[in-house]
Amino acid sequence: MKHLAAITKPAEVGDLMCAIDGFDGYRVTHVALRLAPHLFVRPGELRHAEWGEFDFGERVWAIPADKMKMRRPHYVPLSKQALAIIEEIKPVSGKHRHLFPCQGKRDRPMCENTLNLALQRLGYGGGRMTTHGFRAMASTLLNESGRWTPDAIERQLAHVDSNAVRRIYSRGDYWDERVRMMQAWSDELDRLRAEALTRRNEKDAA
Repeated sequence: MKHLAAITKPAEVGDLMCAIDGFDGYRVTHVALRLAPHLFVRPGELRHAEWGEFDFGERVWAIPADKMKMRRPHYVPLSKQALAIIEEIKPVSGKHRHLFPCQGKRDRPMCENTLNLALQRLGYGGGRMTTHGFRAMASTLLNESGRWTPDAIERQLAHVDSNAVRRIYSRGDYWDERVRMMQAWSDELDRLRAEALTRRNEKDAA
């Protein structure tokens, strides 16, 4: 399997979140880049997100099976932070099919390399970070926290257990835990960002 660059050290995650906040390019790209770490879905799943897949009352994004690598539906609990970011893009793309339409071609989703190019523009090229890396970032820190069942993390990453018997006994897919985990993850991203800003301000004041 090809190694995909990812940042997994907490302090560096905070710096990355600050860098993303400062992105000054196309607004749709900026919003997608800000949302990506909160959801840590595969890049193609994020690019092809459609408004009709979101239930804002239930706070869930239901990705249909035909868009998933494993060809089974996937459900993403939406944290308060994720919902707020999505709300920002409604005035721009809410009347279109996709949350993140291609610039100049609103009937098509964002181009495949857009977010990776945005990361490069922020200084995260050269093998430092990729859009797919948000998955490894979340997986590493969530597992290291010791707060969450490894199976719940795997389900949220949409990794399918190869053991058929094991799948039978996992019908609940750890949903309640995943809802709590996704909110805690967004809170952790906010905390790491705040710590990075504090470090930056202290450095500037020194």
